[in-house]
Amino acid sequence: MKELLLLRHAKSSWDDPALDDFDRPLAQRGLKAAKLMGRELAARDWLPDQVLVSSALRTRDTWRLVAAELPAHPRVVFAEALYEASAADILSQIRKVDPSSGCVAVVGHNPGLEDLAKQLAGSGSEARAHKRLEEKFPTAAIARFVFDGDWSGLSVARLTHCLRPKDLS
Repeated sequence: MKELLLLRHAKSSWDDPALDDFDRPLAQRGLKAAKLMGRELAARDWLPDQVLVSSALRTRDTWRLVAAELPAHPRVVFAEALYEASAADILSQIRKVDPSSGCVAVVGHNPGLEDLAKQLAGSGSEARAHKRLEEKFPTAAIARFVFDGDWSGLSVARLTHCLRPKDLS
């Protein structure tokens, strides 16, 4: 059984309107939410073997704060291809991960990440998680999927959880 964690970056700061979107840091709220979600991943034992992270500053910072709460350090790949990526582009990156990885996390952006989560959520998905995903996939939210098969053939999976920071604090 493979496990996929889709993590939207935490809330970014808009304090400097002249700053390029790629270089926006996290807001105070985002710093807290990223740490909270890292603690939740550790508590639930949802520990990735490999992580794909958009190379934008806010996604790198989100992962850094999440990872600081985890007991182990997975292999991390920073990928510019995940910045402003469509659902199809994100899925293409996931299909290239190490086949031996049992759990993969992706730290990215909307709308691509949310679109991918909705696309992947197949039959057997948990109703409550699916409802939360349909309502909103806010910053620092995590969608957890499980599936049988290889990463290279991923097209549909069972959504088991959709965690949002507001649901945990």
